[in-house]
Amino acid sequence: MDAELLLEDLISVDALQKVQDNFSAAVGIAMIMVDAAGAPVTKPSGFSAFCQAVRTSADKRDQCFHCDDEGGRIAMAKGEPSIYRCHAGLVDFAAPIVVRGQYLGAILSGQVRLRDESAIPVDYIHPPDDWWRQDDRLRALREKTTEVAYQKLRAAAFTSFHLATYLVEESYAKAVSEELGAENLRLMAESKRRMELEKLLREAELQALSYQVNPHFLFNVLNTIGRLALKENAKQTETMLYAFADMMRYVLKKSRSQIVSFHSELEHVQNYLNIQKVRMGDRLSFTLNVHQKYGEIRCPFMVVHPIVENCIHYAIEPKEKDGWIEITARDDGKDMILEITDNGDGIAPDMIPVAISGVADHHGRTSIGLHNIDSRLRHFFGDDYKLKVESRRSRGGGTWVQMRFPLKFDGFHA
Repeated sequence: MDAELLLEDLISVDALQKVQDNFSAAVGIAMIMVDAAGAPVTKPSGFSAFCQAVRTSADKRDQCFHCDDEGGRIAMAKGEPSIYRCHAGLVDFAAPIVVRGQYLGAILSGQVRLRDESAIPVDYIHPPDDWWRQDDRLRALREKTTEVAYQKLRAAAFTSFHLATYLVEESYAKAVSEELGAENLRLMAESKRRMELEKLLREAELQALSYQVNPHFLFNVLNTIGRLALKENAKQTETMLYAFADMMRYVLKKSRSQIVSFHSELEHVQNYLNIQKVRMGDRLSFTLNVHQKYGEIRCPFMVVHPIVENCIHYAIEPKEKDGWIEITARDDGKDMILEITDNGDGIAPDMIPVAISGVADHHGRTSIGLHNIDSRLRHFFGDDYKLKVESRRSRGGGTWVQMRFPLKFDGFHA
């Protein structure tokens, strides 16, 4: 709970009002509850006609407020109800409302004449003021003010004190319990989120491992190397082999890294595209419009490669010729904006959110690639960095993918 508690935050004012109205009617005394600053929290219950008439005068109303304020201060200092006589000679009491040592307000009550005034002396809280005696109407109203025995008034004071304390303590305990419950739920959600991230990272590692042993990919690479070895003096073969080696080195060394430089991620993608270009020939062309100034930007490991690999599998390979992939980068002063575009036939727009959510089905297998990338981008950078995908779903219409990376990144998104 916060150190600064407010009475109206702990318990419903409507509930306080009902308790106050019923208690006032049962005992026959006036009541009102005020906060720690003396401002009313509830509406007055059972105020005497005399007191209502006195308070029509601004000066006399201020005197009443001063009495109430002083009575509340005394009660707060004592930690129990304080019974006193107001400036007009009527008897009131103030009962403090305290929770965990913090003063939240007070119950102000009374406006009665004591039936046994001579036997039980009650001190004035402020000097007496008999101005009302000069007004016949006020004298008559004062004579009609309720008479209460001192012991009954004292019992009412302590009963209201204990009742209000109990209600507020219960409300405080409930609020603490709810806050603890909410904190537990938050911690559970955080734990679930971290477990989800760990799962996604494991999937990324497994995906990286699959690139090391993927038979289809290795078969294509080795066949291409073999053909080039027969046809050439091995210069191009050597270039391709180096590209392949660099790819494997990146996968092997970085597969357990969560965050890498964008330069290393893009270099890995370029090696992959160079190999695919040799394998596919004129069926594939690609351009990388990425300024070297973005090289040190941090990005999650293996978030660009799966998108480019999707372009190869679903956009370029089905084409007989003239397939292309374009990778561009720009910034808006806050983020680097990376866009990957192909000229394939695209995917149905209604399938995009399904694929990103990780529930898209491909021949009995659930697609997790886009979901993995989207989830990791959100985890590291926040929900504003979600993956964006658009497609026209038409021949040659292509698919457009956008990712954003903060230009400055010091750690995990909180």
